[in-house]
This record gives sequence, structure tokens and C-alpha cells, in this order.
Amino acid sequence: MRWQGRRGSENVEDRRSARGPVMMGGGGLVGIVLVVIVILLGGDPRALLRALVNQQQAGGGGAPAQVDGQEDERAQFVSVVLADTEDVWAQQFQQMGKVYRDPKLVMFRDQVQSACGFQQAATGPFYCPLDQRVYIDLSFFDEMEQGLGAGGDFAQAYVIAHEVGHHVQNLLGVSDEVHRRQSRASEEEANQLSVRLELQADFYAGVWAHHAERNWDILEEGDVEEALNAATAIGDDRLQRQSRGFVVPESFTHGTSKQRAKWFFRGLKTGDMEQGDTFSIPYNQL
Repeated sequence: MRWQGRRGSENVEDRRSARGPVMMGGGGLVGIVLVVIVILLGGDPRALLRALVNQQQAGGGGAPAQVDGQEDERAQFVSVVLADTEDVWAQQFQQMGKVYRDPKLVMFRDQVQSACGFQQAATGPFYCPLDQRVYIDLSFFDEMEQGLGAGGDFAQAYVIAHEVGHHVQNLLGVSDEVHRRQSRASEEEANQLSVRLELQADFYAGVWAHHAERNWDILEEGDVEEALNAATAIGDDRLQRQSRGFVVPESFTHGTSKQRAKWFFRGLKTGDMEQGDTFSIPYNQL
């Protein structure tokens, strides 16, 4: 993927050197205030105190974590890809008569506190609609390559663009509507709605790639295959088969390998937002 020489985003928060998770206000004065509130409400503050102590221990109390050259280059890459998504989605929203609000992207190490709760790096990259931030531990890219066989810079760009796709859904009101429908649905129906949401985010990642290629000629030989391979590697059926030895389709929440690759490629080929309605198609035809 051609990415060097273009602007990086100003919406990146680098928390990789933070001393532990940004949790409960980071401890300190805010932690003391929380303890006082618990006492005033008649609760037992000991559990909260233990959590604050564990937080400080998680931070190690030592020097900030070191960032090597390869990871620093990855951070620059992530910043450029995020900037590309900002430009592409600003154009797309303008065509729809809307204004695009850039998300923030938080780079962290091991664990992080978001408005959606405390998360470990093992969760993988995620988007939190409550604070409109994408969160990613850059070591996930190593796991993609070594654990899933899905290496390559454009595969990494696909992951970032997918999470930004969730931000697009949030701005368009799609996420809220899905969550409302899920609250009234059975577990299986709620899972199907989640699959539809994820496949649309894959489609939006493809839409980004389509317009980024037109704007900046970003694609090199093998890039599309990298992204399709990554989409395939993180399909529910493949991941379940690897971890369990069998698949449970009614428990799928992200879509099969075939579906994920299909919807990403549709977005890449068409670049047309109108082609990404994953909610009106019968579920067995996704």
C-alpha cells in the first residue's frame, strides 16, 4: 500500500506509554472522590480501594513502556490511514448533504478504559460509540500475521477502516436503531442484527478503499488479496472452527468468512453507499 508522504491525522491519542489503564479517572484525586461517594452512599469502599491499587500495579509504577522503531512506523501508518478515512468520509457525507465528524483513534498497550468500559488488548480493535473513538493495540497486527495468517499493510488498513465504518454507522443513526431492535429481539435475532451491522462496516471499509484508490492511487499488487484474506481470516465460522473444532451459526455475531470478504469487495468495487444496505436483504442471502 502506498501511504508514505501523505498527511497524518491530528485525531490520534497515543496512550501506549500510559502508566496503566485510564481507569476510574486514573486514580489520584478522582479515585479519592469516588471512595468518598461510595462511603456517603452507604457502600463498602474496600472493593473500590482494591481496584485502585490493582490499577496502579497494572501500570507497573515504573518508566513508560518503550516504543520500538517498527511500532513507531506502524503508528505513523495508522495516522495516515485515519487521515485518509477522514477525507473520504467528509466527501461522502457532503454528497449526502451531511457533515462528517472525525472520530478519535486511541493507540494503547495491553488495556484501556473507554466510555464503553474497560477492555483488554485481547478484545481486539473496537469502536466505542459513546465517546466516538476507535481503540487499537498495535500488537494486534502481529496477531493478525502470526496467529491468523493475515499480514500486510493493506490488511491492517482494512481493520482500521472497518472500525471507522462503525463510526459512520453511528453518525448515520444505524447503530442506535440496531441496538433498539436488539433490545426487543431474541438472542438469535440479536446476533443476526449484529452480523448485519458488521457486514455493513466491512462494506464501508471497501467504500473507503475504493475512493482512497481514486484519490491517491494507494493500491499495490497484492493489496486487495491481503484485505480479502484478512476479512476471511476473521470470519465467525473460521474462528470458531479453529477454537472449537466446530461452528454454531446461530451464535455468529460478525458474519462468515465468505460474507465478510463479499461485502468488503462489494464496497471496494462499487464505492456506492447505496449498495451497502445489509438490513433489507434476507438473512440467508447476505
